[in-house]
Amino acid sequence: MTLEKTAYFTPGTRLAAAPDHAAVRKGHDHGRASVKVGDLPSAEESLLIHRGDSLVLTSNLDPADNTSVGSHRIGCTLAGVLADTRAGERIWFDDGKVGGVITAVGPGELTARITSAASQGTRLRAEKGINLPDSRLSISALTEQDIADLEHVRELADIVSMSFVRSAADVRDLLARLDPGQDRNLDILLKIETVAAFNALPDILLELMKWADVGVMIARGDLAVEAGFERLAEVQEEILWLCEAAHVPVIWATQVLDTLARTGRPSRAEVTDAAMAQRAECVMLNKGPFINEAISMLADILGRMQDHTQKKRSLLRRLRAWDQTGAADGTESNAEAGTGGGMDPTWS
Repeated sequence: MTLEKTAYFTPGTRLAAAPDHAAVRKGHDHGRASVKVGDLPSAEESLLIHRGDSLVLTSNLDPADNTSVGSHRIGCTLAGVLADTRAGERIWFDDGKVGGVITAVGPGELTARITSAASQGTRLRAEKGINLPDSRLSISALTEQDIADLEHVRELADIVSMSFVRSAADVRDLLARLDPGQDRNLDILLKIETVAAFNALPDILLELMKWADVGVMIARGDLAVEAGFERLAEVQEEILWLCEAAHVPVIWATQVLDTLARTGRPSRAEVTDAAMAQRAECVMLNKGPFINEAISMLADILGRMQDHTQKKRSLLRRLRAWDQTGAADGTESNAEAGTGGGMDPTWS
């Protein structure tokens, strides 16, 4: 059957094929095939967020109202962080696509005024990340679910990766749950993706190196949101230097040749970014339909850059990011100079 216009069928409708009259005459038609229209997948909802809008982040996980204008409400699956926030602190959503300033904090919720979004508004969908770069979070890096999953990780995996580590205490907590004898073949990888982790990195590495096989990932997605995009290049450079001094291998991650992997053609900027990744021990690529082409190009870029860096080495100036005591010659310390650029004042 051919229709001149579009037809819509509701779920549960049964459709049957037209009878084959020739087959009926020959006795070969044993009944018409039929099929039932199943349930349609639900459309993904989103909120259109504009600058100046008010947004309430709450522990209530009821579905949000996607028809709201100017004032929005979304749920937070990690409700424990809400009580650690204060008015005046920044909040970011979806890898920095939407940003705001917290204006009020109440029981089980906070209210933020949106200060950063696209000119025509930004779509905020479910299951997107939330960053609180100014807040001192009291929750452990290991959630109850992480602790339960760790039992299976110990048996089935080669590496345990710890996200959003913020202090040496977080690493100590993880090591306390592992048996050096039974789990000696399990490697540990820490994802450095917060300003707190960067500030505490020397202590974190000293604690981490108590385990045999360890590594660090520069998770540049969240790190850029937390530290600020203008500081990312400096931060990742200093992480590389400190990990080199500690003989801890580094994974360079997030959006390496991402445009190439997704579209088949790289941008000029990301080719340069991939070349800079040569200083790390490992580079992580995002998935995409052109991932094979991205791997081939990355291998070619890294091979060429390896020859160049053997002839020219970076000048490793003194790092002051973790200098808490000030200069020995009596000059003002980083904290006194206030060179943080809106971040932690101890940064160089």
